[in-house]
Amino acid sequence: MSLPKLSVMTVSPAAAERVRGLLANAVAGAGLRVSIEKGGCAGMSYKMDISEPRRGDEVIDFEGGRVIVDAKAVLYLLGTTMDVKNDRFSSSFVFENPNQTSACGCGESVELKPADPAQLESA
Repeated sequence: MSLPKLSVMTVSPAAAERVRGLLANAVAGAGLRVSIEKGGCAGMSYKMDISEPRRGDEVIDFEGGRVIVDAKAVLYLLGTTMDVKNDRFSSSFVFENPNQTSACGCGESVELKPADPAQLESA
């Protein structure tokens, strides 16, 4: 199953499958909310929780799942691909974000710059 390229963020098939599993017992209309919070040694980190969309959020619906991009995080996540990284002992979401300028050594936080919407329109 192929997922369409979306305006804010792309969800890989592996990430979509993981989101479907996380939402299996959630209330109807809920999704995996992705937001950005200040903190960590690089200044920002990705935060995820299960909730319903709020005013201004971007909603990415796909078969059996939903990712909600927090309204305050949209400019930081434009052009991002959400994927899953699996290794022997863990599985985690990873973000290939063109707005990331650096990351801390421990991998827990990142430095992000907001996307310039004018540059996106000319692309």
